[in-house]
Amino acid sequence: MHQGQDEYQEQVTGMVCQEADLKDGQMKEVTVGDQKVLLVRTQGQYSAVGSQCSHYNAPLIKGALVGDRVRCPFHGACFNVRTGDIEEYPGLDSLPSYKVKHVGREQFTSLKLKKRVKEMCSMVPDIKHTILLIGGGPASLVCAETLRQNCYQGRIIMVTRDNLPPFDKPKLSKAMNLDSSSLLLRPSDFYQQYGIEVWTQKEVMSVNPADKVVKLGDGTLQHYDQLLISTGCRARSLDCPGWDLKGVKLLQRYEDAKEIHNSCLGQKAVVIGASFIGMEVASYLSGKAASVAVVGTSRYPYERSLGPEIGKMCVQMLEEENVKFYMNDGVTEIQGENGKVKWVVLKTGIVLEADVVIAGIGVIPNSDFLAGSKLEVDSRKAVIVDKFMRTNIPDIFSAGDVTSFPLTIRGDQRVNVGHWQMSQAQGRVAALNMLKTPTRCESVPFFWTVLLGKSIRYTGYGEGFTEIIFKGNVEERKFLAFYIKDEVVVAAASLMFDPAVARLAELMATGQILTKAQAQADDLSWLQM
Repeated sequence: MHQGQDEYQEQVTGMVCQEADLKDGQMKEVTVGDQKVLLVRTQGQYSAVGSQCSHYNAPLIKGALVGDRVRCPFHGACFNVRTGDIEEYPGLDSLPSYKVKHVGREQFTSLKLKKRVKEMCSMVPDIKHTILLIGGGPASLVCAETLRQNCYQGRIIMVTRDNLPPFDKPKLSKAMNLDSSSLLLRPSDFYQQYGIEVWTQKEVMSVNPADKVVKLGDGTLQHYDQLLISTGCRARSLDCPGWDLKGVKLLQRYEDAKEIHNSCLGQKAVVIGASFIGMEVASYLSGKAASVAVVGTSRYPYERSLGPEIGKMCVQMLEEENVKFYMNDGVTEIQGENGKVKWVVLKTGIVLEADVVIAGIGVIPNSDFLAGSKLEVDSRKAVIVDKFMRTNIPDIFSAGDVTSFPLTIRGDQRVNVGHWQMSQAQGRVAALNMLKTPTRCESVPFFWTVLLGKSIRYTGYGEGFTEIIFKGNVEERKFLAFYIKDEVVVAAASLMFDPAVARLAELMATGQILTKAQAQADDLSWLQM
């Protein structure tokens, strides 16, 4: 079991709230000693848990409480208010939970508040069963932890091409100069403590399901009893002349982010692609590079995903920081001198000076190594799985960005969703099904992007939306957007409108159908904001 559990949790023997007149479905942040606790009332009972999300410490009092779950207002993680257990991602740890003995006048016992790691077993050397995880991202990590949390004592091996063990990849495009130690999701001794082998700088070249072995880049073979494919996606490279000049960069690894940061300081940067990654990189570089230009093929960034109004607003935000946009355009050639990038030539004939070019033009699933394995992939080469994260081959599972999976809120339409939170959820589901605990993946997608310190939050799956209904004002940069398809709300996005998107995610998670009429109504009390 987990050693040092008391470091993470102390039970409070007597805990009382100031005039705790909460009604069912209400919560209140109260102070215990010098710490804050979230006091919640559900079904006539009081519960108390840590007040900060285990992901980035967001205040849960600003989140959405639905039933026995509170959802973080910022990034969508969910916690059971009775147990503190994490039930939806991002984040890895649960909240400390406390006993509430009295509710009345103020009387608190002091306590230590830290994140709570679920109890985990470790490996037993005599057990020969091996689960191999290909990929070092969030799906593999959560899969490994879920296995140990559910008493799996066999061998767990995680193989990753990265130089680092699992790290917080969404930060790479938002804060490109972070120290690697601040990005690690778990310290190295965590893996040692729980018997999780992490093989960095190793690549699986092929999979042989008949013999249950994989071949590594050094020619060695590794046996497995069960396999998880969670290799994610790679950045799509440019295919125009000059793509291989020095100074043309992709953002995939930690080292790439550091290199882009260092090479752009005081230099002319051109970002090709107005994707979420491209826009975040442009935002980050806006105060550091001598100039930043963004080249995009659509009228506005995010036009297909968030709509033209929000895309236009994002352009204006970055233009205020002297980022220049060249939209409805594309790149015909990158020119250089002495092997180094010097100019970017656009289809319209415009020539941009460039010391550094960063491409953010989409991603490709990392599934090439599966050729010949008879694993089923879709037209984009994403690995096809069912709701249990099972592939078409027994004992082989897949999770994360590399998968094509049935999405519950869209009637099990097969989709590929590159969200950090969804990868974690799928890693957990894969682990439970490996252990013969039938569990479906029914998570609701939740996503966020950050530009100049402002976060746009998004939930649902809006592909094919035909109408957007706005509350608030996009031009004033405070809004809630409902995406409508077939008279139903299929997704929502917001800026400075918390916890609306978190609340909507919870309503979608409970299976509620939100209608266009509800979105149109002036009264949004059903959101309980």
